[in-house]
Amino acid sequence: MPLSDLQKNIVALLRQKKAILLAHYYQRREVQEIADILGDSLSLCIEAAKTDAEIIVFAGVHFMAESAAILCPDKTVLIPRPDAGCPLADMITPEQLQKARQSHPEAAVVTYINSSAAIKALSDICCTSANALNVVHSIKDKKEILFIPDGNLARYTALSASAAIIPWEGYCPVHQSLNIDDIIKRKADYPGAPVLAHPECTPDVLRAADFVGSTAAMLEFVRKASQKTFIIATETGILVQMGKENPGKTLIPASENMICETMKYTTLEDIYTGLTNMTHIVTLPEDKRLKALSSLEKMLALAKSPPSTP
Repeated sequence: MPLSDLQKNIVALLRQKKAILLAHYYQRREVQEIADILGDSLSLCIEAAKTDAEIIVFAGVHFMAESAAILCPDKTVLIPRPDAGCPLADMITPEQLQKARQSHPEAAVVTYINSSAAIKALSDICCTSANALNVVHSIKDKKEILFIPDGNLARYTALSASAAIIPWEGYCPVHQSLNIDDIIKRKADYPGAPVLAHPECTPDVLRAADFVGSTAAMLEFVRKASQKTFIIATETGILVQMGKENPGKTLIPASENMICETMKYTTLEDIYTGLTNMTHIVTLPEDKRLKALSSLEKMLALAKSPPSTP
């Protein structure tokens, strides 16, 4: 589809200012269409760490832009909508984590990237849904792992972990809202269609799924699969890229209600205005940035490791 005038203006402005637009798969369609890099949390972290752009515009939620600022202190990081938060990230505070560490002094703290910089700064290592098992397997000297803040991802990872996983009871409201009845109905409506589920879903949904993986893993599964119809159990924004890559396949959302409102806050107008005026720059105290950087760098060092499959 041809770009709108506003999309063209944003692309021109990005080039003029030596900027790059990073966008998560859950963003609005019109934002995804002009992203320089479109990806999941892991791939966007990797791209942020290696880009030579002077300005990073992050179309995502706040913790994502913070991660870019942690990794790229020499870059200017803009978040077009600073009010685009993550309910999951808000389900743990630094005070709560410090108390949990006191209760489990021998445990390593593995922190899902859906967390604030303050939480990352108190953690041993970060992970994403794409590499959680690799991260857990990399911890050789601890018998316990405090896995925060997503309890569903923690429990799913625990199925194949050798260490004892202590899950935090946080959750993504979008994935938590999907229930087994939704899956049963979709399976009845589309017999034979495999169910692909994000590990942030509840355990009963994951048990009913034919494939469990990150957004990037789901995209790869659909690209390679011989089936023609798929039931997709994650935020519906992924269907934009998935449909683009697979024009001959039918993609069915497990529920039309799986929409992250804050991921959809960012509009083209927000991006254009923020980049024009250089507003909403993400900044962090250097001591906090360096502590958070350590947990992210440990994760990224494992990025080239062969994936572990639960």
